[in-house]
Amino acid sequence: MSTPYHTVLTIAGSDSGGCAGIQADIKSISANGGYAASVITATTAQNTQGVTDIHPIPVAHIIKQLEAVFDDIEFDAVKIGMLHSSEVIEAVQSTLVRYKIINIVLDPVMIATSGDKLITDDAVESLKAFLPYVMLITPNIPEAELLIGHTINLDNMEASAKALGEKYRTSVLLKGGHLEASEEMTDILYNFESKQSTTIHNKAIDTINTHGTGCSLSSSIATYISLGFGLEDATFKGCSYLNLAIEKGKDKVLGKGHGPVNHFGLA
Repeated sequence: MSTPYHTVLTIAGSDSGGCAGIQADIKSISANGGYAASVITATTAQNTQGVTDIHPIPVAHIIKQLEAVFDDIEFDAVKIGMLHSSEVIEAVQSTLVRYKIINIVLDPVMIATSGDKLITDDAVESLKAFLPYVMLITPNIPEAELLIGHTINLDNMEASAKALGEKYRTSVLLKGGHLEASEEMTDILYNFESKQSTTIHNKAIDTINTHGTGCSLSSSIATYISLGFGLEDATFKGCSYLNLAIEKGKDKVLGKGHGPVNHFGLA
């Protein structure tokens, strides 16, 4: 008796160092029981110490990649990472709408760890227009501040997640990793459909191996959605998986900078 795979498509850039981007997505999807397919929007010359070059994939070829997989494979969920230009954002959005794709998890990658903005002002505006079409966005604090226009702290975090959800008509997982260091990590999930907020707590782990955490988290949530879990359960499971992957990778050594999480630490 044949059975289908639980399919997840990741649309993102390639990380030559393997810590983040498409490579982290594929590892995270696979570790959580999904089948990963990919559409690459850019290649990067990247390692644990940083990015030295970015090569955008032509928009026409991105569309061809999307059409190739959508014409053949039915996807249970889609994860989207960094879309670096307005043209790419608009091409991806129009293609997803044309194929009536649902269950989209978007990680709005806009600001580097250094604080530098990774995409143009035009692209930020195009991304904002895209957000109401997705199921869930997973911004960190600096990205959320750029989207909402005010400073976010622990005291207004829940209200900020709700404000983001209502402004962009989508569910929001507001990640608290950029808040002041403490023994506990706090994330807030705002479910736009139910209008309910949920606080998620995980143990803070002291490690430099956090390269690719945002990619890995959004991919794991998309995978649990593909497995049939509702938004809250998928998010809880994704957060728990990432916390364990950080724990299992905290003492690993790769390269000279910030290493990855241990995606297969469960094994």
